[in-house]
Amino acid sequence: MFDTFVYRIGLAISAGFLLCVLAVGGLRAQDDPHGLINSLGPANFQQADEIVKNLAKTGDAKIVPALEAFSNGDLYVRKSDNQVFMTKPAGSFDLAIIDPISGEKVGQENKGNLTKIKVNNNLRRSIRAAIGGLTLMSPDRGVRLEAAESILKAPSADSLEAIETALKSEKDSEIRSALDKARSVAILSSDRSIDDKKAAIQAIREEGGRDAIGILSAISVDDSLKPDVAAAIKSVQEKLAIWDGVQNVWYGLSLGSVLLLAAIGLAITFGVMGIINMAHGEMVMLGAYSTYVVQAIIRSSFPGLFDWSLAIALPVAVIVTGAVGLVIERCVIRFLYGRPLETLLATWGISLILQQAVRSIFGPTNQEVGNPSWMSGSFDVGYMSVTWNRAWIIVFSLAVFFALLMLLKRSSFGLQMRAVTQNRRMASSMGIRTPWVDAFTFALGSAIAGMAGVALSQIDNVSPNLGQNYIIDSFMVVVFGGVGNLWGTLVGAFSLGILNKFLEPYAGAVLGKILVLVLIILFIQKRPRGLFALKGRAVEA
Repeated sequence: MFDTFVYRIGLAISAGFLLCVLAVGGLRAQDDPHGLINSLGPANFQQADEIVKNLAKTGDAKIVPALEAFSNGDLYVRKSDNQVFMTKPAGSFDLAIIDPISGEKVGQENKGNLTKIKVNNNLRRSIRAAIGGLTLMSPDRGVRLEAAESILKAPSADSLEAIETALKSEKDSEIRSALDKARSVAILSSDRSIDDKKAAIQAIREEGGRDAIGILSAISVDDSLKPDVAAAIKSVQEKLAIWDGVQNVWYGLSLGSVLLLAAIGLAITFGVMGIINMAHGEMVMLGAYSTYVVQAIIRSSFPGLFDWSLAIALPVAVIVTGAVGLVIERCVIRFLYGRPLETLLATWGISLILQQAVRSIFGPTNQEVGNPSWMSGSFDVGYMSVTWNRAWIIVFSLAVFFALLMLLKRSSFGLQMRAVTQNRRMASSMGIRTPWVDAFTFALGSAIAGMAGVALSQIDNVSPNLGQNYIIDSFMVVVFGGVGNLWGTLVGAFSLGILNKFLEPYAGAVLGKILVLVLIILFIQKRPRGLFALKGRAVEA
């Protein structure tokens, strides 16, 4: 009891002495960082806040670990001599004590011999700002960016000088942008003139972005500046509304590219053969699982080839799904031509068999398929973020589309397929083996579905139900664009993708799809053959 009383008296005397020293300037911040850290022991929250600001003024980056330990509650004062240390657990009852400047372990103490230096949320904000100021000049880009963002989260007039110093030498555009925002916010928290504060509000307004609205809404300013703040918020919101529309268009193109990949093979089989193939989604699923198998082999045996995994998986998926499609056509579908209901039921049964086969081999759970490095990450365009995997899928879907278009227009097989589409009897009488055209057409549609599966494995879960998520949308794209017409499939896919993304924010994902279906039904009432009508067996029937 007596020891505790004496210890508290000692802390009070030390705190009083600390205030006197700080008041008369006897201890200058730049002279003794170690002494300042030791003075945290007897300080209350207000005094500790002043000490943290003085530590920031030293400009010594070696202080950063001590400030981080302080924020995390790992800074302790030793009762025997009031020395402050960083600590780490060293057993059930002991702590390893570490010098706060050098970072070297200097010993081990029983927890009873140490007292934790308390910290509250206000102090943590000051600590974040101090750490930001101390690390703004780091040679590591990531450290500087994190420092600029930490200052932005805890704006303070005390960090203004450090920010302006860092801006003079900073070359990185992203870091400069964060520093400019931090400088503007720091000016608004300072005692600068009204004109300076108006310029800061204008700078935040021009920088824009969703962060700008949060910053402008949170700052406390004089009544004379409130109209400027309100005008800036309104201006930023108007810009964001425009970019939200652009973002929806991008998301629509992204969804449309997925629908194009899933529907383009169906457009061929449905248009040429008149087959309602309910197993088309399972071809997409097999393509995704082909990617999974290729990546599993590469991970286990050839890890250095992982960035080439999709290039390897693509021909594998084409061969697997093309072969499965050829077997299905030769063994089942060729016996059911002219009987659409039986064909629909048969292909639906095949889809169930394929799903169950995959469940038996790979299990019912999702399988991990990774992104190569060149498909990972994102980049910013204006105020929207574009992911590399979505961008590459759009490029890939267009490449597949134009390659297929060239195949149909420039090859003998394409000529035969178009002849069968337009007039089967005449094509047969001219010597075209229509059964084999049907077989290879179905195999081609299945192979393209497998390519779609490779792409979808990068943005969706690889599971036995993968294909079922896209089969209905694929049929809608084909019917809307015009049965058997590739250009109609392209326009239909992107149109429905963009329409979906504009309806979703207002109606939700499920109701949005229902509305799209209703709109397609109404459209088909006016144009039964879709946007781009094509004469073919399905139309003749």
